[in-house]
Amino acid sequence: MRYKFKNRRWSLLWRTVFLLTIFVVISQVIIYIWVQRSVNGHFEQMDSEIITHAAFNLRKRMIALDEQIEPLTASKSQSLIDANHLHSSWLDYDLKTLISDKNGNLLSSDLSNSIDDLPTDFSLLQLRQDYRDQQFMIKINSRHYRAMVIANHEALALIALPIDVHHQYLMQFNRQLSMILIAITLLLVSIAALSVYWGFAPLATIVQKMKSINPEQLHERVVVGNMPLELRPLAESYNLMMEKLESNFESLSRFSDNIAHELRTPLATLGTQTQVMLSTPRASNEYVEQLHHQHDTLEQLSTLINNMLLLAKTQKGLSASQLNRIDTESMFTKLIDYYELIAEDRNISFEKTGNFQAVLGDEGLLQRLFANLMSNAVYYTASDSVIAIEASNIEIATVNHTVTSGKQDIRSSVLKPASFKVVITNRLDQPLTQVEADKLFERFYRHDRTNTMYSGTGLGLSIVQAITNAHNGKVSITIKDEYCFQVSVELMMAR
Repeated sequence: MRYKFKNRRWSLLWRTVFLLTIFVVISQVIIYIWVQRSVNGHFEQMDSEIITHAAFNLRKRMIALDEQIEPLTASKSQSLIDANHLHSSWLDYDLKTLISDKNGNLLSSDLSNSIDDLPTDFSLLQLRQDYRDQQFMIKINSRHYRAMVIANHEALALIALPIDVHHQYLMQFNRQLSMILIAITLLLVSIAALSVYWGFAPLATIVQKMKSINPEQLHERVVVGNMPLELRPLAESYNLMMEKLESNFESLSRFSDNIAHELRTPLATLGTQTQVMLSTPRASNEYVEQLHHQHDTLEQLSTLINNMLLLAKTQKGLSASQLNRIDTESMFTKLIDYYELIAEDRNISFEKTGNFQAVLGDEGLLQRLFANLMSNAVYYTASDSVIAIEASNIEIATVNHTVTSGKQDIRSSVLKPASFKVVITNRLDQPLTQVEADKLFERFYRHDRTNTMYSGTGLGLSIVQAITNAHNGKVSITIKDEYCFQVSVELMMAR
């Protein structure tokens, strides 16, 4: 956990460079070891073949001398050396040979040092006992040799191949290989750093856009086509966020303008009426009439403020103590009885069908919700028409889940609560499009402001939506053939 905490402090660029550097270094070390071993193995194999070939020829020469009756002398040993030297020179090899008798006494040598200059602890007999016809590495007077000891019943022979040149070459090769691998590592890390930097450079565009966000520039968007494929979902999400932000800001701006207008008009009316009444003395009946007008204006202000308080209240949601079992059958019966009296003048009737079930909610809020819907239906329905109220139930849905526990799959079922749906359908007296209908939920939005007879504050459907959301329900408006207005409200049924 401590590593993760520190790792979050690093930028994405440095984290990528760090991980790539570790990977490249490990890869280059593996390559270095593999190449070094391959080159060393090549030289060792080549030297081994030379020594083996020379040993084979020397053994043949020693067998030929064994057939002679004379004992082994220095001259005979020198002839072995000369023969081996002649053969190695013909093969372009710088082989060295050292001959001793069977007791290990040195007889002759073609090493660069004389026999007397060999180390005091040098013993051909000991080497024979240690290696037994096996090749080995030996250092004689600061020179490196690859050697092999062969013997017969009269003599011992040491065949040595100088490998100092190989050592020098390998040292130079390893030095150059290290420099090349280091250069490749730096190049790869630099390319990766630049790739990450250039690859995420478009993020700077989004950051710059976010820094420049202000109410006057909410319309600016990021061009998704200019982004890499990996960053396009981020750019699309940013554009979507800006669209929602612009829409909400415009809605808030309209709300502020509307509420200012709605409050200013009655207040201006009260101020004007008061100034007029105070300008000259009036009769008492005129003062009483004016007080009635001011009382009506104050009632409008009170209603507006109460509606705003209701919207603020429902936005916080409902607590469990506010949820009760509400009988929708009796609620709609009372509301229909009330609004039938208002609808009689225009010959509008109500038709209630379906199975009305009990729901969970706040009775006062739900009564306000359906009262707003029915009042809107009465005011904006064409004369001589029918307002249909249809109730239906959405049955309990079962969702199956499979959970794997060890080697056994356990199936579990989750029950989704049943819902109660009410659809209110009425025939409009004026055409309305779906786009215009979707705006009806905005606060203070009124589609037909010329109709002063039923002109309200524009908060009716906003309150409906707020109350529905507070009950975790759904509300929607559907327009069919421009005149058929249909509102659907879905609420949770009581068990």
